[in-house]
Amino acid sequence: MDANYQGLFYFIEKSIEKKKQLFEVSAIRYFIRAMLATLFSTLGTAIAVITAQAAEKAIPGSGKFSYSFMFSWSLVMIIYMNAELGTSNMMYATVGVHRKLLSGKKALIILFSCLLFNLIGGILASYLVSLSSVFQDLPTDHFLFHAIEGKLAKSPLQIFTEGMFANIIVNVAVFCTIRMKDDAGKVISMIFIIFIFAFLGFEHVIANFASFPLAFFAYGGAVPGMTLASVATNWLLAALGNFVGGGLIIGLTYSWLNKGNHIYLD
Repeated sequence: MDANYQGLFYFIEKSIEKKKQLFEVSAIRYFIRAMLATLFSTLGTAIAVITAQAAEKAIPGSGKFSYSFMFSWSLVMIIYMNAELGTSNMMYATVGVHRKLLSGKKALIILFSCLLFNLIGGILASYLVSLSSVFQDLPTDHFLFHAIEGKLAKSPLQIFTEGMFANIIVNVAVFCTIRMKDDAGKVISMIFIIFIFAFLGFEHVIANFASFPLAFFAYGGAVPGMTLASVATNWLLAALGNFVGGGLIIGLTYSWLNKGNHIYLD
């Protein structure tokens, strides 16, 4: 690769080195950044489901559009606040191993740490948000509860497949933010790209780390169909699908496409 090359993977490699250095120097700071990711995801989910419910009442059929648009702001907050998102780190970890910037063991430790503290942050943030006045006494047919019931009713193959597509979309959005120089362009691209997976109802494990606990706390217990087994199955299969989509299809494929001495580089 040309020593003067400063394209997409120049910045991805810099990000990998930055994540590795932070984890090695101050793991607690890395953990806090991971928890912040699901704080922002929980806030995005909260405003999305509340506006969706209001939109559906005003104009039947509009709730899903409102939800998808408002939820998209979650990634904007996560990117601009430099939080550590497990699903984008599936891409970074895979690229890091492929380019020998990370050992397989180090990549797994960083990735699983990120996912664990994303989960902890999601549970804590969801509980606190559920205490706010707007989440008191929600009707049992609220958009939030209906959405979670639908997620829990999906087959294992559906969850895995939708997880794959969800993280393809998320990491396309991440790639766009790296390549764009203008902040307005970055924000617009993130909103419209994330809208795709939110509107199609694809499965994103970090989003579900926020939405499942929020539904549980706001409902006052398990919503219909919510058991420990059903939640664990969703999270596991969504995470595996997310890894295939973001880690392998986007991360590994584009890392390979951008290796070697050729001029067709992203």
